[in-house]
Amino acid sequence: MVEWTEQERSIITNIFANLDYEDVGSKALSRCLIVYPWTQRYFASFGNLYNADAIKTNPNIAAHGTKVLHGLDRAVKNMDNIKATYAELSVLHSEKLHVDPDNFKLLADCLTIVIAAKMGSAFSPDVQATFQKFLAVVVSALGRQYH
Repeated sequence: MVEWTEQERSIITNIFANLDYEDVGSKALSRCLIVYPWTQRYFASFGNLYNADAIKTNPNIAAHGTKVLHGLDRAVKNMDNIKATYAELSVLHSEKLHVDPDNFKLLADCLTIVIAAKMGSAFSPDVQATFQKFLAVVVSALGRQYH
């Protein structure tokens, strides 16, 4: 079980309270698909992913990026039980979608970059450490079914 300090809880809550979900979600998923093109294979039904511009302007990618961020809300609201919160999603991604669990980490890294760019100097080392801890717990929970 992960232990969260009140300061860490506050940092995570504040990050998500100030997010533009549509903008950040779209940018993070687009970045992941562009930087790590092998991740595109899971999005074949999303239409044109031919190049970076096509990915960045694809409404299906934007919508799914937003959906992913709203999915992280579940972890924010259940920080004491993130593994159980994502048990069904872990099964879905493992058994039905057959998503490589390493892709969760890649997307988490891209999300960190986008949020750091948005927050600027407010994304201090302490904020980054807390955000990385939060995402590591989420990634572990999503990959749990694979173990």
